[in-house]
Amino acid sequence: MNHNAVKRIDVEVKRVSMESTALESMKFLLLGLLREREQPQRHRDEIAVENAPDTLDRVQREAERDLAIRQIQSDFDRLQSIRLALQRIDDGTYGTCLRCEESISSKRLNVVPWASFCIKCQEIADRENQEDGDEKVLSAR
Repeated sequence: MNHNAVKRIDVEVKRVSMESTALESMKFLLLGLLREREQPQRHRDEIAVENAPDTLDRVQREAERDLAIRQIQSDFDRLQSIRLALQRIDDGTYGTCLRCEESISSKRLNVVPWASFCIKCQEIADRENQEDGDEKVLSAR
């Protein structure tokens, strides 16, 4: 083998090793987030229904309960996203957009380690979700 071929192989081995180290770091981070999220629900006490004699108190408690329910749903959704990201690490598809199958940028994964979509596809998904939400509001009228 010539010197250039050996050098290319050495560079490739280092790249694969670095990717493996980055994946292990990401897995460690996701496992930490998972343990943190799996703690008993923090907001359950806030959704208790209480009778308040004062209308203003009742309205305030209802608003607080609605907020707590939305927070529980958000926590659950994040927990599911983290579990799915860990599954993608195990099956070798982590870092690949589920929609377009392009690589998700390392910058995005460092900020949102549970990301399933690249930024472009996430924007499309967000628009679709917004449109679905708008349709639900219109049909409820």
